[in-house]
Amino acid sequence: MPKWLKDAVFYEIYPQSFYDTNGDGIGDLNGIIEKLDYIKGLGCNALWINPCYDSPFKDAGYDVRDYKKVAPRYGTNSDLYRLFGEAHRRGMHVLLDLVPGHTSEEHEWFLKSSKEEKNEYSNRYIWTNNCFQPAKGFLYIGGEAERNGVYVLNFFKSQPALNYGFLKPEEDWQLPMDHPDCIATREAMKDVMRFWLDHGCDGFRVDMADSLVKNDDENKSGTSAVWWDVRQMLDEEYPEAAFVSEWNCPRQSITAGGFHMDFFLNWAGNGYSSLMRDYETPGGDHSFFKKDGKGDITRFLEDYLQGYTASKGEGYYCLLTCNHDTRRPRYSLDEQELKMTYAFLFTMPGVPYLYYGDEIGMRYLEVPTKEGGYARTGSRTPMQWNAQKNAGFSTCPADALYLPVDPSKDAPNVAAQEADENSLLNTVKALLTLRHEEEDLQADADFEVVYAKKGELPFVYRRGALLVAMNPSGESVSAPVDAGERKVRFAIGEGQAENGTITLAPQSFLVLK
Repeated sequence: MPKWLKDAVFYEIYPQSFYDTNGDGIGDLNGIIEKLDYIKGLGCNALWINPCYDSPFKDAGYDVRDYKKVAPRYGTNSDLYRLFGEAHRRGMHVLLDLVPGHTSEEHEWFLKSSKEEKNEYSNRYIWTNNCFQPAKGFLYIGGEAERNGVYVLNFFKSQPALNYGFLKPEEDWQLPMDHPDCIATREAMKDVMRFWLDHGCDGFRVDMADSLVKNDDENKSGTSAVWWDVRQMLDEEYPEAAFVSEWNCPRQSITAGGFHMDFFLNWAGNGYSSLMRDYETPGGDHSFFKKDGKGDITRFLEDYLQGYTASKGEGYYCLLTCNHDTRRPRYSLDEQELKMTYAFLFTMPGVPYLYYGDEIGMRYLEVPTKEGGYARTGSRTPMQWNAQKNAGFSTCPADALYLPVDPSKDAPNVAAQEADENSLLNTVKALLTLRHEEEDLQADADFEVVYAKKGELPFVYRRGALLVAMNPSGESVSAPVDAGERKVRFAIGEGQAENGTITLAPQSFLVLK
């Protein structure tokens, strides 16, 4: 386990929307470099950068055309190497987004795999043996290659699936995992990882990490075996490189798959969605952090504790404010509700992730789809730095922006919130300062539920020797919890602990030490 993860707080950057330094309406790597001090000042000491590789951008860069080349719209490879160096100079780490399950249909590997004559890339992707032979049980495309076969997709039409083999081959065109050509695919991805690690990258967030081996069993034992092989390479050659999966099943990704971290992702109706996105389930919005939602923390705990317990001591089950695939929390929560939400997320176990703009409460915008974003596009709009032209994101004409900025007169921005000591931004800074100062709030400190009753508040939990108590509702609450000699270390709102009882005013949060 890389030691630096213990006190890491990640900031996710969607590069095309963060900061534009050359006036073309698209964010770039130099823009990220210019804002590193801002990110460090937030309390974030690590970055996760969404794909910045060469791509036709049919899926916003998750359709890679060249794994070893930076997309020209973001800059050059040298710019990315400089970003690694500037981050390291500030004591920060940088993860790139690895897309191992598929490439663009324009990738050189796929163009060679599509040729009729046999070559070293013929089995780099999954093909049937005849153009009229369907790939039953899979999404597939036929009739677009000179090769006599159809090929399997991993997601969009533009994303042919790389071939890591089948756990249980059922057709003559399905290769086993130990076939030399399937092993070659795995080794090619290791080669990509080595390339960026050797140039200063500190690890990877892995897209669709559970999608590699086909016909896998319910435990994903085939895909897990691939990742354990990759993990062995990292442990031997790059022991401080971090590895986080988009999987949402830590008993597979961490315990069986060898990842250091896994995300608790927002799936409709799961424990994570019950915190702030319960509007995705029938019956009204009963999100725990909505002031009047009458939410129930046990819905979260029943789900979360399974993953936390399964991975404890082996890796981190990580919470995030949002990501590029999810509606921003400001979609349904106001500023005070967000303060309660972030207070919780940043004091829980694991390594927290803050999505760019969530620290100022950027809104989810109803905008047309862009580069395969569809409903996700509304969470990918440009960062709002100030109240000037294009919210300070770019000097280009408004109609040349990658996506429009929030046109509202009260659109939140960094400059205004930095000047307001009670702003959401400054609350985030205070919370992250607290996390860095208190070792008991960091990734691996003990976690225990102290008071959590169905349909009741407050929620009280222990991190190491600290007690954390919260009341997101609009009414005062209390609970029979003995805080001993602990005093208030940090507070949002008002509360107290005395005579064996913790009492919290509406929308209040306490850390007791």
